[in-house]
Amino acid sequence: MSQQFSAALKRDLLLSFRRKSDLFNPLIFFLMVATLFPLGVSPEPTFLSDVAPGVVWVAALLATLLSLDGMFRSDYDDGTLEQMLLSPQPLMIVCLAKTLAHWMTTGLPLTLMSPLLGVMLFLPSDAMLGLVLSLLIGTPTLSFIGAIGAALTVGLKKGGILISLLVLPLYIPVLIFGSGAVQAAVAGLPIGGYLALLGAGLALGFVLAPLATSAAVRVSVSG
Repeated sequence: MSQQFSAALKRDLLLSFRRKSDLFNPLIFFLMVATLFPLGVSPEPTFLSDVAPGVVWVAALLATLLSLDGMFRSDYDDGTLEQMLLSPQPLMIVCLAKTLAHWMTTGLPLTLMSPLLGVMLFLPSDAMLGLVLSLLIGTPTLSFIGAIGAALTVGLKKGGILISLLVLPLYIPVLIFGSGAVQAAVAGLPIGGYLALLGAGLALGFVLAPLATSAAVRVSVSG
């Protein structure tokens, strides 16, 4: 099982790095949102520092959502997904590897870029650690939830809008706790409670999401 997980993870990472557009589109979108927001609302530093936690988290959420449709799409189109279903190895392991690969190519780069966006939005330096930690814990949960929606809609020709309708309501708690952690850090309050709630969501997603994703893949492919 460990060899299957490693092989699936390496394969998805290799495919992601070969498709440069899919790799950089979420990062460009993430940067564009933070760049255009001050132009469309107000460039006042005090105002931007107040709304920076929510803006960065909403941008990260939408950038993650942008990349979900391709998680299973190429494997479905070339028949690889059907071969995975016929394999004697557990499909859950493959789904876990694909979800982790999605986070490593989307959520992790967004987390590493977040301090730059924080500086652009005049986020206090004391809150940078809270921003990075909240995204580091919260973005994997976004990938786990999104994998379920991507698996349910992989058999549809235009599943992008449907993915948004399916997963956005489930993203709301992660958004609330993630932005709340950054706002607490800005105010100088403890952020441990928010991070604990994000960690609980991550643990729940790690245990349950691969099972739900594998079941959704079987329904989509067989249907």
